[in-house]
Amino acid sequence: MIQRVKRWLGIEGVKIELLLPETLSLKSALLEGKLRFQSMNPQRVTYLRIALKERYSRGRGEERLVDEYVLGALEVEKQIDIPKGKIVELPFSLPFVRVESNVDAMEKALLWKGVAKVAKWANQVESEFRVEAEARIQGTALNPFVRQVIVVKP
Repeated sequence: MIQRVKRWLGIEGVKIELLLPETLSLKSALLEGKLRFQSMNPQRVTYLRIALKERYSRGRGEERLVDEYVLGALEVEKQIDIPKGKIVELPFSLPFVRVESNVDAMEKALLWKGVAKVAKWANQVESEFRVEAEARIQGTALNPFVRQVIVVKP
């Protein structure tokens, strides 16, 4: 009975780890990495979703605005068996498209580059990039989920 409840809640179930490069180049438009699975009990993964997201914030104090953009997502419906006590690695390639604000577009023009940098500084513009992965496990109600921030170079 207790084993059944543990399995249903995902306790002692599948754990996910993201193996990503140290930095991501926005010019490459492709993120390559690996998902590492391990479990204390034999389990079966039936679905995977991997997404690259950008958290774009700007403004000051109460005027601060935050938007989130999904730059790329990968969904895989595949049966992956995770044996007890073994590590299973699954490589992935995630294509993505960078979302640009009007100020980012201005920054590319030589004439407006300085103005755009000052505008970003004045509005305290920040972007945080992260990779999220979720797996559906056969027979569990709570799915394992992992989130990792990644450093981006322009």
